[in-house]
Amino acid sequence: MNYKFFIIAKKIEPFYQEAIEEYFKRLQRFCSVSLSICKNSKKLPVKDLEKSYKILITPQGKTISSEKFALKIKDLEMKSITDITFLIGEGIEIFDEIFTISQMKMSKGLTATLLAEQLYRAYKILRNEPYHK
Repeated sequence: MNYKFFIIAKKIEPFYQEAIEEYFKRLQRFCSVSLSICKNSKKLPVKDLEKSYKILITPQGKTISSEKFALKIKDLEMKSITDITFLIGEGIEIFDEIFTISQMKMSKGLTATLLAEQLYRAYKILRNEPYHK
């Protein structure tokens, strides 16, 4: 599986960047992940995203448990969907599904960090491996 995180923001705080990189390092044995920051939604590489399954992360999305998120990942794999893009930010109009990390408004860096952690947790759940908090 190939995951891309696109954050619509001018920048994210260095400590969030470090946390995201830590989860990406842990995820390397399960999948490929990358992070891109775009200053606004008009800068998104729309043509590159056409082949990807796009999940928008906003406070207005539907809530999903860690277990259901893991099952969603498994379901996408079973459907041979290998490219998944997570979109975090405002003004994004292209997506296939909407989820929320929290209904509370938070920084995009924190949202991406929590999403990376949940993706890591999903792979641990799918492999019946222990996840230490």
